[in-house]
Formats: sequence, structure tokens, C-alpha cells
Amino acid sequence: MSIEITHVEVQSILTRTGGYLRSVASHSLQPYRGCTFGNSLCGVGCYVQHNAWVTRGRPWGSFLEARTNAAEVYRASYRRESEWARRKHGVFAIFCSSATDPFLPQERQFGITAALLEAMRDLPPDTLILQTHTHLVADHAPAIAALASRCNLRVHISIESDRDRLPGLPPSASPVERRLAACAELRQAGVFTVVTVAPLLPIADPQRFFDRIAEVADAVVIDHFIGGDGSQNGARTLRTPLPAAIAAIDSEAATLDYRDRMVEIARRSMPGRVGVSESGFAGVYA
Repeated sequence: MSIEITHVEVQSILTRTGGYLRSVASHSLQPYRGCTFGNSLCGVGCYVQHNAWVTRGRPWGSFLEARTNAAEVYRASYRRESEWARRKHGVFAIFCSSATDPFLPQERQFGITAALLEAMRDLPPDTLILQTHTHLVADHAPAIAALASRCNLRVHISIESDRDRLPGLPPSASPVERRLAACAELRQAGVFTVVTVAPLLPIADPQRFFDRIAEVADAVVIDHFIGGDGSQNGARTLRTPLPAAIAAIDSEAATLDYRDRMVEIARRSMPGRVGVSESGFAGVYA
């Protein structure tokens, strides 16, 4: 599938959160619209593909809009949005990002996220959560570590399974081993690093998987597409090929019982460092 890449200027870059993210952050921030990982494994079940306002009828993974003035707009709106957030929520917390990956391969060309990180060093939020599916986040380790000295910062790297692909579905955007290595690099740089097993896919060797995460990350969050995709009983994800591919490997993995069993195993490897679903994304671990 060819990818249409465009450049746009936006009027706003900080979106006040609602729904699933409301308890996680006061704002979401999307450096891009669209995601070129849409044709990889993480794109199969991605809930954003069902958002007509974002896709505008285009296939998910076929377009990317680079928000070229994102850093300037952040600087211009910082005072207003930070004051609102602290008044309304008690904290100015940004989730970057919920509808695209901030560290797509195209980031090396456009530098939208890099410019935002620089702006945030000058005007830091109270909390920043950087959510990604790719090892390419490690390219920004020095900038992220510098910003971590200015605010409460967590990097969330999604590693849904110890498998790089499920039969019948495309491969991961970023190999599991490279994502684990990126976790180790960021943690060594002093960045609080979290593996998000979200959405939870069938794991071949759960004990070994969580033991390895314990070595390279400060915490782990486990989330299932049931509830985790923001719809009742995972209705959004059930419209995709992902649940059938999961069930073909392990029928229990398509249920919340599987999530709960993985949580138990993770807590043996990482006591006090395991988050579950929404509260885990908000930084609550047990």
C-alpha cells in the first residue's frame, strides 16, 4: 500500500482528554495524524482506524500528515492549557500519543516530535508519557533524558507478546528484541521505562517474557482489547481480524481470564511493578 504524506499547519496541538485517557492525563498530543505502522501487526487492531474524523475515508496506514508547526503551537498554548489543567486536574499531564506513534520512521526526516521535546525542555509539563511501538524511540534517548530532569516523564514501549507476528497477520513494526534493547538503553540513561503489553496477545513463554521485561524496564502494564480499546466488550477490536488470530493460537487469550493469569505471572517476576489496564497507564503499579 502506498502512503500519502502531507504537511499541515494546525491551530491547536493539545487536546483536553476524555474517556479512557481522562484518568491518565489532562491532555493528549499527536505530532502526526495517521500512522505508517497501520499496515503492521499493531495496526490490525488499532482503534483509531474506526475514527472517521481521523481517517476521512482513507485506509488506515495509507496516509500521514506531519504537523509542521506543532512545537510553535505548543509554546503558544502552553500557559493557557497548563493553567487550565492545574486548575481542573491539579496537574498538567500530556499523553503523547494516543492516535499515532510519535517515533515513526518518518520522524527522522520531519523531526516533529524532536522539536516538541525541545519546546518541552523550555516549557515542561508536570507529567509526560511518551507511548510508542518502536525501538526508534532510543534515537531520542539524550533528549528524553534531559527532559526527564525537568518533569515526571515515563516512556511506554508497547511489546504485546514475545512473538513478532501472528499467523495470517503482518509482522510487528519493530522486532521484539529491538524494543527490549531500546527499553534497556532508555533505562540506563535514567529514564523511567514501562513496557505496555497492550493489547495483550498470546505469549509463547510467559514466565521468560516477564523475566526479561523485569531486566530492562521499571514497570509493566498489561491491558486486553476487551475494555482496553475504549468500547464495550472490545466491540471495536471484534470488527478486525485480530481476535480470530488470537483465538487460533490460544482461545483463552481472547478473554479477560487470560489477562488475569498473565498479571499473576508478571507479579511473580516484577512484584510491585505491575499495572493493569487504565490505572496502569496512569502509573499505578502493584
